[in-house]
Amino acid sequence: MAKPYVSEFTVFMRAWLEKHPEERDVCRTGRALWWDRPQDFEARKRFDAASVPRQPYYYDSPSMSDDIR
Repeated sequence: MAKPYVSEFTVFMRAWLEKHPEERDVCRTGRALWWDRPQDFEARKRFDAASVPRQPYYYDSPSMSDDIR
């Protein structure tokens, strides 16, 4: 059975992370800062209810089509 392909970058990153294990904690901290946030479902409902549906294109607005006629 053939070995699965592993890119040069993947090989490099695995070796680098072996030499610098503290960087995994830095990565986890960065991930928590941007992605792992607590969810506020009530605020999300209010935000969705306050949004206004948009026309797909600016030129599809009723005022533009009245000017063309």
